[in-house]
Amino acid sequence: MNNELLSFSVRELMADQNRYCVPMYQRNYAWEEGEIHQLIQDVQDFGLGQHGNAKKTYYIGTLVVFNRSDKSFEVIDGQQRFTTLTLLAICLQRLTKAGDITVDMDWFKNPNLLFESRPRSSRTLDRLMQGVALHELNNEDCNLSLLNGYKLLEKRLLALGTQLNDFCICLFDQVQITRVPVPQDTDLNHYFEVMNSRGEQLEKHEVVKARLMDVLYRLEEKEERAASLNALTKVWDAAANMERYIQYGFTPFERHRIFGKNEWGQFKPSNFAELCQLLKNDSDKPKGTEHSDQEKNLAAILASTYQQPAKQSSNEPAPERFNSVINFSNFLLHVLRIWTGQDIPLDDKQLIKQFDEHVRPSAKHVQSFVFALLKTKYLFDQYIIKREFSDGDDSWSLKRLHFYNEKSQSYINTFDQEAEGGYEGINRRILLLLSALHVSTPTQVYKHWLNGALNLLYQMEQVTAPAYLQQLEDLARQFVYGRFLNTSGGLEYYQMIFQEAGYPVFNAENAEALDRLKYGNIENNLVFNYLDYLIWREATAEGRSADEVIQRFEFTFRSSVEHFSPQNPMEAYEPLDKQVLHRFGNLCLISHSKNSRLSNFQPDQKRGYFQAAIKDKSIDSLKLYRMIQLMESAGVWDEAQIAAHEQQMLRLLEDDSKQGTPL
Repeated sequence: MNNELLSFSVRELMADQNRYCVPMYQRNYAWEEGEIHQLIQDVQDFGLGQHGNAKKTYYIGTLVVFNRSDKSFEVIDGQQRFTTLTLLAICLQRLTKAGDITVDMDWFKNPNLLFESRPRSSRTLDRLMQGVALHELNNEDCNLSLLNGYKLLEKRLLALGTQLNDFCICLFDQVQITRVPVPQDTDLNHYFEVMNSRGEQLEKHEVVKARLMDVLYRLEEKEERAASLNALTKVWDAAANMERYIQYGFTPFERHRIFGKNEWGQFKPSNFAELCQLLKNDSDKPKGTEHSDQEKNLAAILASTYQQPAKQSSNEPAPERFNSVINFSNFLLHVLRIWTGQDIPLDDKQLIKQFDEHVRPSAKHVQSFVFALLKTKYLFDQYIIKREFSDGDDSWSLKRLHFYNEKSQSYINTFDQEAEGGYEGINRRILLLLSALHVSTPTQVYKHWLNGALNLLYQMEQVTAPAYLQQLEDLARQFVYGRFLNTSGGLEYYQMIFQEAGYPVFNAENAEALDRLKYGNIENNLVFNYLDYLIWREATAEGRSADEVIQRFEFTFRSSVEHFSPQNPMEAYEPLDKQVLHRFGNLCLISHSKNSRLSNFQPDQKRGYFQAAIKDKSIDSLKLYRMIQLMESAGVWDEAQIAAHEQQMLRLLEDDSKQGTPL
C-alpha cells in the first residue's frame, strides 16, 4: 500500500478501493447546518470564480491516516469532512435514481468509509445507500446525526437547481483533498493528543494587520507615523476579541477619553486625527512605536504583532460571559463593505485580497479604515445581540457597558434600562428581531442581516430605539418580500442594503407567491422566523394581555421544516393529498432532533409531545403554537384547519408588507 503523501480529487477519493476506518476514539459525526452550508458554499464560490479555467484546483483540506496491518487506512484527522462528502455522494445517487435530478453517479458504487465499533453509523450509511426511505430510518437503529446531515445536504443540493451539474463537476473533478499518512512507528495516542492541542497558525486577520502596519511604517513624518501605528495597534487588538466589549481593549484612561468620561457609552472621536489625540498620553510613550527610520520588513512586523493579550483587570467582567454572532475575520469584511460602500464579498477566504485592493494603496486609506473599525465595533457591542452566559443559563442579550465608578462597571439593557430582565419593552422587541435574523443565517460568512444592521447604525447620527427598530423591520421586509417572496425575481442583498431598492407588497391571493411558500420552495428560514416575530409583535401589542408562552418566546437554531400532518404517517393512517400536505398552513420550523423523533406522528400526538414545553411557557415556533391552538379549538387537524391557519398567516405577511417603504 502506498505510504506517500497523495492528492486526490473528490471523485478519486470516493471511488478509491481502499477502506477508510473511523476508529472508536474519534468523536461521533457532528457537522450541522453551518458546516455543511459552508462546505457547499466554498465549492460554489470556487466554481463561480473559474471563468472557464477547468485546470485550476481547489484544495479542501487534508485527510491524515495511519496504514493498518489489514491494509485499511485509519482516519486520524479529517473524518467529519470525509463523512460529509460520503453522505453527499450517496445523496446525489439517491436523488438521481429517484429521478429528482440528472447527475452522472454511475462511478460511485459503494461507500469506502467504515465505522469501527459503531454499528448504528455503519447501518445508517448502508441503508441510505440501499435507498431506504428516510422516514423508515427515524429510529434508534440508526445514527440520527448522520441522518440529519443527509437531510441538510439533500435540502442544499436541491436548492442549487440548474447550478447542480456545474457544482458536481467542480466538486468531483476540481476539488482535491490531500491524504497524509503518518509513519508506521507513530504512537497514535500521543499523535492524536498533540494534534488536538497544537498551536494555531497565524490567522488571516493577523496577516492583514501586519500589511497595514507596513503601509504606516512608510509615513515620512515621524510623529504621524508613531501616532498612526499606535492607533492601529490599539484599535486592532481591542476589536479582535469579539467576545469582549471594545472598551476593555483600552486602558481606563483611554476609555474615559474615547467613550465618555465616567460613562463609557458614548463615541467621542469623529475622525482618525481626533482618535490619535485621544490616545496620546504625554506621560507615557506608546510602546512599540519607536523604531529607527530603517524600513522594517514584513516578517519582522508579523513577528511583532503576534503577542499574548494583556492580562485582564480583576474588576472587569469575564469575557467568557458573551459569545459573538461572528468572528473577527468576517467582521473585518463587514467594516470594509460599510466603509467603502462597495459590493465586497462577505467571506473571509477573500480577506487578504480585499484589503490589498481597497485599503493598502495609501496610508490615508489605512488611517480611515482604522477609525471605521473602532466605530463599527463600538456600534456592534452596543446594538447587536450576543449570546450571554450568566448564572448557569444562556440567552440572547442586547446590552451596553455602563460605568458606575472605577471599581464597578456592568452591562445594562441598551434601551429600556427599567425593564431589565423582563419580557416587555422596545429593547426586547429589537432583540427578538435581531435573533430572528441571526438564527436564519447560521454560518459565519454572508451574514447580510448583520451587514445591513451595522450599515444602518453607522449612517445614523444618533441611534434611538424607535428609529433603529423601524429601520431593522424595514431591512427584514426587504429580505422577506424583496427577495424570498418576490415573484418578479429576488433582489440582491447589496441592492437592498446600500441602494434602498424597496420591496413589493405581498399579495396573499397571488398563486405564484403562494407557490413560493409551499414545501421545498421556501428559499430561507427567515420566512418562518420573521412570521414568528410578527405573531409575537401582534400578540404583545400595547394594550393587549399577551399569552405568556408567546411573551417568553425566544428564537433558537431550528432548521427542519416539519409537516404538522405527516408526509409518511405510521401504519393505519393515510397521508393527506400532496396538494394539501405541502401547503404553508401545514408547515412549521422545529429542530432537527425533534423532526427526527416526531416526523411520522399524527398532529394530536405532536400536540401531546409539546404539551410539557407549553406548560413550561416554551415552544419551538409560534406558528406551531397557533396550529396547536387551532387544532384544540376545532378538535381536528384537516384540510379546513390547514386552509384557515394559512389564511391567518398570509394576512399577517400581507399587512406587514404594506408598512415601511414598499414599492
